[in-house]
Amino acid sequence: MAKRPADPTSASPPAARQVPMRDFSRSLPMSLLRAREAVMRQFRPNLREHGLTEQQWRILRALAAIEAAEVTELARTAFLLGPSLSRILRDLEARNLIERKTAKMDQRRSMVSISREGVKLMALVAPSSEAIYAEITQRFGARKLAELQEMLGELETCLAALGAGDEASAGE
Repeated sequence: MAKRPADPTSASPPAARQVPMRDFSRSLPMSLLRAREAVMRQFRPNLREHGLTEQQWRILRALAAIEAAEVTELARTAFLLGPSLSRILRDLEARNLIERKTAKMDQRRSMVSISREGVKLMALVAPSSEAIYAEITQRFGARKLAELQEMLGELETCLAALGAGDEASAGE
């Protein structure tokens, strides 16, 4: 009689399972990523309807709040890596949604601002975006949402002192 291969489900756990760490699904980075994905799943259809990616919308939102930003500061504000930001800015500029100008103080740097067309597009997207926020608030609760945002801000501030690490990586 031929010997059957061992059942993979009855084998001893892989080495990774023997490492004394919290369950992967309970890791803070994964919890935050799952929550972010749940939120963004609500907004993506609206952005797609207007021909925008999440990152493009993030840039427009950041620029709408200020007069202009130097590219490296914009990358920091929008949590984007330089090469990604360059491509996104090129695409937004081709659509006339942003304007780039050379910085007066340093000709090597460029300043980016939202254009009139960018503001018009934001005005089109904003009502749907605010309706999505209202639905999230209604489902989750205004108090809980405010508390969550406050706690996330506190977590960010608390961990800022630790610094270090690759800011572009997701962690665990």
